Amino acid sequence: MRKLLFTIIALSALLTASAAGKYDNPDTIVVARDGTGEFRTVTEAIEVCRAFMEYHKVIYIKKGTYKEKVIIPQWLQNIELCGESREETVITYDDHANLRMDGNYWPTELKAQLLEMGNRPNLGTFRSFTVRIDGNDITLKNLTVENNAAKLGQAVAIHTQGDRLRFLNCRFLGNQDTVYTGMPRTRMLFDSCYIEGTTDFIFGPSTAWFENCDIFCKADSYITAASTPQDAEYGYVFNRCRITAAPGVSQLYLGRPWRDYGYTLFMNCQLPKEIRPEGWHHWEKHREQTARYMEYNNHGEGADTSRRVGWSRQLTKKEASKITPEAIFTIGSTWMP
Repeated sequence: MRKLLFTIIALSALLTASAAGKYDNPDTIVVARDGTGEFRTVTEAIEVCRAFMEYHKVIYIKKGTYKEKVIIPQWLQNIELCGESREETVITYDDHANLRMDGNYWPTELKAQLLEMGNRPNLGTFRSFTVRIDGNDITLKNLTVENNAAKLGQAVAIHTQGDRLRFLNCRFLGNQDTVYTGMPRTRMLFDSCYIEGTTDFIFGPSTAWFENCDIFCKADSYITAASTPQDAEYGYVFNRCRITAAPGVSQLYLGRPWRDYGYTLFMNCQLPKEIRPEGWHHWEKHREQTARYMEYNNHGEGADTSRRVGWSRQLTKKEASKITPEAIFTIGSTWMP
C-alpha cells in the first residue's frame, strides 16, 4: 500500500512538471531566421511564454530580417526581446493606413454586410503597426523595428499599449507616425535609441522619457504630436537628444498638439538650423490656450528662443531640476527603469 502511495505521488509530480510546460522557466529562448534557434519567428517564441510570469524571460533574436506583425498580448509581462545586433536584427512589415483590409481584419458583425456591398474599408493608422505591445513590463533591446511601407499614408512601426516599457539601444524606422505611444498615463523609457520619420512621427497620449536619443527628420514637418490628457502631469520629455535632418529639409517644428493639453519638453538637446524660429505649431488655433510646450538649455543653431511662439515656455533652472526620470516614472508606483 505504501509503495502504491509513493508511485501515485511520483506520477502526480511528473504530470505536474509536464503540465508546467517546457518553456515555463526563466531560461532564454533563441529565435533564428536560419533555423539554428528554437524558433524561426518572433511570434512563435512569444506564443510559448506563460501568462503573467513573475520572472524575467528573454527572447534572444539572432541577426536576420523577420517579416511579421508581432503582438505581445496583455497577459504577458516581464518579457525582453533582445537582438543580436541593433542594425542587423530587424523586425519589419509594410502595412499602411490606406491599405484595403482583407476579411481577417473585419469585425464579425460587418463581414456579411461588407461582402454584400463589395466594400473593403481601409486598414487605418492603428492597425498598421509592425510591433504592438499590449503587456506591461516589456523590454526591447538591441534591435530594429521597421515599417517599410511606401509613403501612402500613416504607417506605425511600434505601437504601445502597456505600462512600464523600456526601449534600449533600438532603432525605429518609418515615415509618417513611426512611434505611437497609444495609452494615456502609461510610462516608457527610450534610452540611446534612433527614431526616424516624416510627419508626427512620435505621437500619442503616453508619458515617455527619451534619453540620449537620435531623432532623424526625413521631411519638412512636425517631430512630435502629443495628445497628453489634461490630468497627466507629464507627456514627452527629450533629454540630451540630438535632432538631425535629411538633405533638403529646411522647415521643422518641434511639435504640434494632436489634442488639447499636449505636453512636450526638449531640454539639454541639440537642435539643428532646420528648426523653424517659432519652434511649435498649434495644429488648431484654440490649442494655444492649453498646449504645454517647453524648452530648457538646448544648444545648436535651432535653439535660439528669441522668436518662439508666445504660448510656449522657457523653463527656469529650478523648474527644470524638478523634471527627472524619478519624478515621472514613480507616479502611482515605485517603478524606476
